[in-house]
Amino acid sequence: MTGTRIQHTVPALVVLAVAAVVTWLSFTEEPAEAFLFPRVVSVFFIGLAAWNAWRAVTGLARVGGGIPARMAMNVVPGVAVALVFVFVAATSLGFYVSGALAFLAITTLYDPAPLSSLNGWVRRIGVTLIFMGVIHALFALLLRVQTPRGMFF
Repeated sequence: MTGTRIQHTVPALVVLAVAAVVTWLSFTEEPAEAFLFPRVVSVFFIGLAAWNAWRAVTGLARVGGGIPARMAMNVVPGVAVALVFVFVAATSLGFYVSGALAFLAITTLYDPAPLSSLNGWVRRIGVTLIFMGVIHALFALLLRVQTPRGMFF
């Protein structure tokens, strides 16, 4: 197996494993009506992950040679924020408060505007509020999905 093929196969199998865990969790948790949306999403997720893994294992996924390690390291801070959000903040602070903090942290990490710029902070906070308003409208009003409750909301 060539290096490029391994570079496609390993992540595809990791994503397939994550999809399998998410699907299993969404179908085994109760109350069932609270997990309707995650069940629908997880079915698509595992289907696409299986298709991607099949393409990677059979060698049909031949796009690019991957990304350099230096570029991959640029993603690490965002992934760290996302992991804290998923495993700590969402259940302790609440979905919307922790989501806003995570979104603000990620935009602050990747926004080229200097941290000393007042306009940069106004833009980051404004975009965060708009984004969280859209997320609230989508999950709470349109989909009526139960979000993790925490200290706030």
